[in-house]
Formats: sequence, structure tokens, C-alpha cells
Amino acid sequence: MDLQHIPLDQLKVSALNMRHARKAPDVSDILPSIRARGVQQPLLVRKNGKGYEIVAGRRRFFSLKAIAKEGGEIDPVPCAVMAEGDDAAALEASLIENTARLDPDEVARWETFARLVNEGRTVEDIAVTFGVTEIMVRRALALGELLPDIREAYRNEDIDAQTVRQLTLASEGRQAEWLKLFQDPEQHAPRGWQLKQWLFGGEVSTGAALFPLDAYKGRIVTDLFDETGYFDDLDQFWKLQNEAVAAKRDALLAKGWPEVVVLDVGERFLKWDHVATPKGEGGRVYIEVRENGEVTVHEGFVTAKEHQRRQRKATSGDEKNTAAADRPELTNPAQNYIELHRHAAARHALLGSPGIALRLLVAHAIGGSALWQTRPDPQTTRKEETAGSIAKSKAEAALADERKAVLKLLGLPAHGHSVVRSNGDDYRVVELFAALLKLSDDEVMRVLAIVMAETLESGTAVVEALGTHLKVDMRDYWQADDAFFDLLRNKAAVNAMLRHIGGKAVADANVTATTKVQKKIIRDFITGDGRRQAEGWLPRYMEFPFKAYTKAGGGRLMENTARIKSLVS
Repeated sequence: MDLQHIPLDQLKVSALNMRHARKAPDVSDILPSIRARGVQQPLLVRKNGKGYEIVAGRRRFFSLKAIAKEGGEIDPVPCAVMAEGDDAAALEASLIENTARLDPDEVARWETFARLVNEGRTVEDIAVTFGVTEIMVRRALALGELLPDIREAYRNEDIDAQTVRQLTLASEGRQAEWLKLFQDPEQHAPRGWQLKQWLFGGEVSTGAALFPLDAYKGRIVTDLFDETGYFDDLDQFWKLQNEAVAAKRDALLAKGWPEVVVLDVGERFLKWDHVATPKGEGGRVYIEVRENGEVTVHEGFVTAKEHQRRQRKATSGDEKNTAAADRPELTNPAQNYIELHRHAAARHALLGSPGIALRLLVAHAIGGSALWQTRPDPQTTRKEETAGSIAKSKAEAALADERKAVLKLLGLPAHGHSVVRSNGDDYRVVELFAALLKLSDDEVMRVLAIVMAETLESGTAVVEALGTHLKVDMRDYWQADDAFFDLLRNKAAVNAMLRHIGGKAVADANVTATTKVQKKIIRDFITGDGRRQAEGWLPRYMEFPFKAYTKAGGGRLMENTARIKSLVS
């Protein structure tokens, strides 16, 4: 008979099978075993058209179909193929199959095969005698060579099939070490895929080697269950593999690649963090080495950050060295170490140079950084009339003139609404610092003053404190306009303002007049239209410190003044 492994979909039950006419068999007794360990005894089949018909092994066939229906993966089925055309022999084989079987104890079968080999039988002889494939005999022999206690544990179902198969790869000494862990209730014995890593320090198959296998002088362990060889001496493997990787690196450099980067073992090449770049434009080669020894070569890439830097240089017109592929000789952690020590020394040196510190402070206030976030006050308002009034004020006009002068002093373009142009660019800060180093102390203070003026936040207690301390007189900057009077709504406050400018008699005489009428009278006093002109009059709202006209107060303006009353005078 010819022994073959045949796909399940090429098999069907023969009409000559002695159980062919019966309904689907009950396979509950053998299904768990086949699900866990596969078919251990070949089906007896013969050729029938494009496929094969099962003469003996119907229950095993239905078990495999049940597993496939569950979604399980079915390997090609071991089969003994009979000669075609002999129906009598087929009937006889079917009868024998159902009356005389191999020992159902799988472990006993391993042990039996091992004894036969010790007595001089070959693998081929055993396969022919028992009607199984040679690979099945080799697997059984490997299992039969396990330590007796391991075989017994498997027989008692204390360890699974995957674990016992991995143990066939181990030397007797390693089996004993594993068994000691297994029998110790305080220890954990690795199983399954973890066991292979425990045995060999990770899986390194012969397929991963870049070097000729005859250069390896250690033992290659063959896994009879997946027909893959594994290196037993990992130290020797990695020595040879590293030499082969180095040779590949040198060969790539000889082909003109500007750089070949050999990644550390286990370090992944993340394609999404790199950009494909031709050799002529500075692209480099990355050699990726996995923990299992597999090597992958990625040709023609630069990092995404490097690609972005090159694009910026090209856009700015500085195309010099845009194709340079050299990486820094210092790693990021090494650069960080050096940066921090240089930073500490520079900070200490700055303490002895307050003039330099002042210039650096101004440069940061203008240019900004990751630690400095400065911006001009936006002077926001929802009223167009208010915006127009501010735009026409003497203070804003004077500030604009000073801004132009300071920008010229710094060598900056005069366009823009502020001196402060914070964008966090350290190069911009150095440009400003260099410009400030050329200025006198008085000029630097002039720059500082406008920077502070631009970044002074409106509506805060700081404005109240500054105006009070400097004794700001709003008469120098402000005149009552339509926008101011249109915003006055409180009748009691307007009447108090009328009393403030025109006296008690006038205010009392108009106490029942509308707010509009009273505001008109106030304006007449300011302009002298039919009233005594109140030259230099300033509403209390515009005084520093701020004052209100009624007990209702002036909202946040009054609150800000009250908060700083004990601090500033």
C-alpha cells in the first residue's frame, strides 16, 4: 500500500465499507481525542475518480468533518491507499479494520514503537506493519523517548499534546529540569509556545539563517510536528548571523548606499515613521533583525522628521546638504544629557550679568518660546462705536508712533499691529537678542516699555494699579464722545454725574427728566453750549483710582480698585 496525506475534501465513504449504509455514526467517544491530537491511525482508502473512497475509517472521517464544521483547521489526512479494482480485498480490509485495531493507548503505542526500534526494526518496517506513515512513526518515536514520568503525565492528561510535543525537542537534561518544575507545586512549568522559548531562549529556525548551514557546527533540532529545524546553540547562531548581517551591510555600502543602519535585535522598523527616498537623494538602508533571527532589509528610506527638515530647507532656498543622510553621532538621550549640563552652566553665568539677562528677557517677551507665551492685548469689544473711539484716541496714536520707532530700532519691518510677535521660534529669539545686544541700556528699556504696554491685559487690577501709581491723568488722552454717552444707562448715576459737573441745584431741578435729557445737559456743560463751560472736567469713571457715582458701584472696575487699595497709592 502507498501511504499518503490526502485533503479531507477528496475523501468520501466507499460503498464497500461494511458500515456504508448506516446513518451517520456516533463519534462522541473519539471526537475529543481527534480534536486534541488528530488522526493517529491512517484511513484505508482507494482511488475513485478524482478523489478517494474510504474502505475503513468511517468514524474517523465523520469526526474530522465535525471538527471542520466547527471551524477547526484540518490538515491532510493520513491514508493507506489500496490498489484499485480488488473489491474482495477492500471488503476484507474493512472487516479487519473493525475487528482488530492498534492499541488505543497512544502512549503505549509510542513505547511499543520505541521497543521495536531497539530490537532492530526500521521506521519503514514499522510503518508497513502497522499501516501508518513514516512521519507518524518518527513522531511516535520522538514521543516515546521522553522521560517516563512525562509520558505518564500525558497519559493521565495532566499535560496537553502541544506541550509534550515541544518536550521532544529538549535534551534529557532539559526534560528533567522541566519535570522538576512541573512536579513542584510552588513552581510554574512553561507550556505550549512558552515552553519552546524556555528551551531555546526563543524560536530561531534554520530558515532565518543568512549564513550557509554547514558553517554552523552545533546541533539542529528538527521539530517532527511542523518539520522545521531549530538551532540548539543560540550563541553560535548569533555569532554567525551577525557576521552575515555585517557582510550584507558592507555589500550594500559598496553598492553606493550612503548609510546602512543595523537596528538592534527586536527593534522594529516602523514604515509609517519613514518616507521612501531614493539612494541619490540620501535614502538609507535599514536592516531589521527580529528576536527569532529573521532579517528584513528596507532599502531607500529616511525618517519622517528628517524628510520634513529637508522640505523646509528646500522651501527656504537653502538646498545645500538637503540630501545629506548623516545621522547625529549623539543619541537623543546623550544630547539631552549634554543640553542639561550646558543649560545649568549658562543659567548660573546669567546671574552675574543682569544687563544681558534684561536683553534676553526682552527677546523672549517679543519672540516667545515654549516657556514664554506673550501676545498683545486684543482690545476686544462687541460695540463698533467703542472700537472706533479707541482707534481715534490720542493714547493709541502715540503708541503707534512709538511702535514704529522701536521696530526700526530692532531692525524689524514696520508692518503689523505690535512689536510682540511671539511664535516660539528659538532662532527668532536669538535674532532679537543679537539686535538688543547692540543697543544701549536706555534703548533696551524703551523697547521693554512698549512690549510691556502691548502685553498689558485690559480690564485687570494691573491696569488700575499702574494708572494709580503713575498718577495717569485721563484729561491728556480722552474726551467725552458719543460712544461714551450712548453707553450710560443708569438714571441715578447720570443724575449724580450732572450734579458733579453742574452742581446740586441743576441736578435736583432735572431729577425727573429723562436720562437722555440729563446727558444732553452734561454735554452742554462740557461744550459751553448755553451753559457755563466746565473746562478740564473729568467724569469719575475716568479717574485713577476709579470711582463710581452711586452705591451700585461700577462692577468689575470697582472690584479691581478695591482689591489693590491697600497695595498701591
